[in-house]
Amino acid sequence: MGRSRSASAGSRPYGAPGSLSCVSLASSPSPFGQPSSGSYFNYASQFEYNSSAATSVAGTPMAEVIPVYHHIEGVLAVRKLDTAAAAAGTVPTTVALPADLRFKRRSFQLWASMPHEIKIYVLAFLQPKELVRASRVSKEFYKNCFDGQLWTCFDASEFYKDIPAESLAKIILAAGPFVKDLNLRGCVQVEHYKRAEVMVKACKNLMTATLEGCRNFQRNTLHNLLKSNVKLAHLNLTGLTAVTNTTCKIIAQSCTQLEMFNVSWCKHMDARGIKAVVEGCPKLKDLRAGEIRGFDNTDVALALFKTNNLERLVLSGCEELTDGALRTILYGRDPEIDILYDRPIVPARRLRHLDLSRCTRLTNHGVSALGHFVPDLEGLQLAGISALTDSALEPILASTPRLTHLELEDLNHLTNSLLSEHLAKAPCAPILTHLSVSYCEAIGDSGMLPLIRACHSLRSIDADNTRISDLSLAEAASMVRKRSLAPLTQKNRRPPVSVGLSMVVYDCPHVTWTGAREVLNRNAEANTKPVGGLYPTEIISLRCFYGWQMTVDEHTKRVLRGDSQAACRLERKWADYMQANEEAGVAGAGGRRRRRRAREAQLVHANEEDGGVVVGGRRRARTAACLVM
Repeated sequence: MGRSRSASAGSRPYGAPGSLSCVSLASSPSPFGQPSSGSYFNYASQFEYNSSAATSVAGTPMAEVIPVYHHIEGVLAVRKLDTAAAAAGTVPTTVALPADLRFKRRSFQLWASMPHEIKIYVLAFLQPKELVRASRVSKEFYKNCFDGQLWTCFDASEFYKDIPAESLAKIILAAGPFVKDLNLRGCVQVEHYKRAEVMVKACKNLMTATLEGCRNFQRNTLHNLLKSNVKLAHLNLTGLTAVTNTTCKIIAQSCTQLEMFNVSWCKHMDARGIKAVVEGCPKLKDLRAGEIRGFDNTDVALALFKTNNLERLVLSGCEELTDGALRTILYGRDPEIDILYDRPIVPARRLRHLDLSRCTRLTNHGVSALGHFVPDLEGLQLAGISALTDSALEPILASTPRLTHLELEDLNHLTNSLLSEHLAKAPCAPILTHLSVSYCEAIGDSGMLPLIRACHSLRSIDADNTRISDLSLAEAASMVRKRSLAPLTQKNRRPPVSVGLSMVVYDCPHVTWTGAREVLNRNAEANTKPVGGLYPTEIISLRCFYGWQMTVDEHTKRVLRGDSQAACRLERKWADYMQANEEAGVAGAGGRRRRRRAREAQLVHANEEDGGVVVGGRRRARTAACLVM
């Protein structure tokens, strides 16, 4: 209070006009290590406060002019001291806070005090690649991240390209006793025999093993793995060169709980190994042996007949499979014949999925034997058996009420009568979801139209290289629209639109751009036109001529995101463009006018991404440039 006047305007450090009426504390050091004029008042100057009053005279109390600062809560208050005592040096310039107000820091480590089970639960949310990265934090994290409980299901097919071989070996070594599901599909790191031996010694409780693509897997290592895992239920050895008939015998002796066995494209074994596995594994339900030699052996076929537990049988590419072997799989050897129906008296097969694609030695005599003996069949693949005719499929379609997937690709002898008179009237017609008649060059609209009307659950139609026309596309669009009508949602919004039917019509000579436009038009109506208060919820995904495909895909994207106006605009301009191109290609009078219209339509089609035609406005200019530039 008794100090001299504050610094004049010429020497004040604030740089702003006017003076600040306060007591100068320049002589007392700041508790923060800086002069108080540079701590407290510099903070106040940040608010750009300028006093309009004159400089206070000596003896003026501090309360005369008190600046008001906003957000002053963040400023630490300076405790007032006795000025005379402070000048004499008898009283310290700073005073500590009372002990009860001090903030006591307590060392509290959340992760260290957490139970081990909770740590493992938290780390279980990380992906395998993230666990490897987190293991570098500390020794404790390293121990926790490689805990076997985190690796009970080890699927290296998703990250094997991004993880070092040493880390992969450490994971398998640490988690080996805990791993139950092992997937090393395409994992090249374990091809080295030392790493493979480490994996074999560590993994003792496998229930599912997928070694597909491990081409250099050693034979001895594979055999040791099979011998040490007696609980195996699913085994995938696709394409392994180490698999032989001896391997199959070891599987039959050690892995008696096996339910799924895949040895497709194992070129060093034959059907005799399959016979050993079938006889030694009574629980086998899924057998996949594509392109395996020796299936003309009737002893192998008889073993498959006796088991009658198979639900899936894949023999695609087994070119040695004959009609006699297939009939033995279904009937056995010398069955008793029912005189009334002229059929063998044997139990029906439990097959649900049967793949005989590219078994080129099969004929009508062998395939027709499936009729009335596979009542639970859901999927049938007969692609590439070029000798088949309608008579081979008629008894099958009449006796398979659960059939949902039917592939008849590249069967040139099939006719429209099979589709219209048999498949469209079959018991499975209401539930059929996938049909492939690609490269069946005799199939046309007379067979496809009744089929589409009857099979209203179709989700996929592959009809490329057939004789169908635009009528089939229009009928499919109408069918999808009728079956997908739904009311508004609870929030009075249109139901979401999704792809309900995928249709492939490549290289169909009778399918034109008008048929593709009809599909696009019906797709766009899903967001625009309700039918009796109901709204379509499904559209068609079309695969057609490559010159139209980009427009079709863009139109589908706009419909799926609900932009019906942009979809309709694209459809209209594409139709104008295609029509102008057709007119430009016609010779005769008016050719110059047609070519001009084609160029104009082409420009409009190119400008479509600019937001369409602006009514009453002006389009952006296009300069005439050379074709190269």
